[in-house]
Amino acid sequence: MATHNSLHKIRTKVRAGKTRKKSAIQGDINVTPLVDVVLVLLIIFMVVTPMIASGVQVDLPKTVNHFKKPDDGKDIIISVTKEKVVYMMANAVKKDDIPRRVEEERRKHPEKTVFVKGDSRTSYGAVREVMELVHKAGIEDVMLGTEDVKQQTKK
Repeated sequence: MATHNSLHKIRTKVRAGKTRKKSAIQGDINVTPLVDVVLVLLIIFMVVTPMIASGVQVDLPKTVNHFKKPDDGKDIIISVTKEKVVYMMANAVKKDDIPRRVEEERRKHPEKTVFVKGDSRTSYGAVREVMELVHKAGIEDVMLGTEDVKQQTKK
């Protein structure tokens, strides 16, 4: 084993007599990794946010007088697909279970409103049946989902 003095002699020969400069202490923070992490999180947030929207994707009927209500996450969203399958939030439910499940949600969160989204290709009767079941749960005020018709400007 080499002793400390022999290691020192070897180092000076390798450096050819040059002494190593001690670097000054760096006082600033390297923010590049932080910016990289923030940008990755931003991209993930932008990709995941549309998937967070509650309910099932349906083609809503288009209306001219469209009332826009921001999604605040305080709605009980019931969707009726073109195949007449009923979803509450993103879970398929039997029609008979709708009153009970709506009542349970309202007991947990009384401020929630019911929002029915019926696919434009389904029958009126299927959506009407769901609305009657919501009414059985004691909900008087039901919002219906529509999309805004883009009006073309005349030239």
